[in-house]
Amino acid sequence: MILPIVAYGDPVLRKKAEEIDENYPKLDKLISNMYDTMYEARGVGLAAPQVGLSIRLFIVDATPFAEGDDPEPSAEGFKRVFINPIIFEETGEEWPFEEGCLSIPNIREEIKRKSELKIEYYDENWDLYEEALDGVLARVVQHEYDHIEGVLFTDKLSPIRRTLLKGKLEDISKGNVDVSYKMKFPKQKRR
Repeated sequence: MILPIVAYGDPVLRKKAEEIDENYPKLDKLISNMYDTMYEARGVGLAAPQVGLSIRLFIVDATPFAEGDDPEPSAEGFKRVFINPIIFEETGEEWPFEEGCLSIPNIREEIKRKSELKIEYYDENWDLYEEALDGVLARVVQHEYDHIEGVLFTDKLSPIRRTLLKGKLEDISKGNVDVSYKMKFPKQKRR
């Protein structure tokens, strides 16, 4: 089932999400719906807060980065569910990369992030993993991890750049944006 993606301005995107346990109701269905939603919107990651749930869960499928003009071979088949993740180390050089976000449609900005990370998380079967990631895989995970911490990629922009985007961000929160997937806008007037 395709879920509506919560747009910029919704308070759920600013909350630090809560951990869940194995008894979380209908978790398998939620994960399946999140994948359906992410693929429908042509994303490579989706965090639970983006579908209105303040829980520490996100999904990633970086396979699109393995295709195209400048393919990243490590992204091929990189599909994961991250439950209660903890990034416990970020190292390497900061490098710029243009990011976007399904909750902030039609805005793409160059963001600097560390190139390597180590993360611990549970998968959908509640198996515990510790993984080292680098490059584009680290970046995708960092972006989604920020969501469960209540941080958006626009927070990483310079104050001047954020000021310049203020009008566009306000338009997104009001639903004044052309988007090809189902969204929920916090400031949209009911008709």
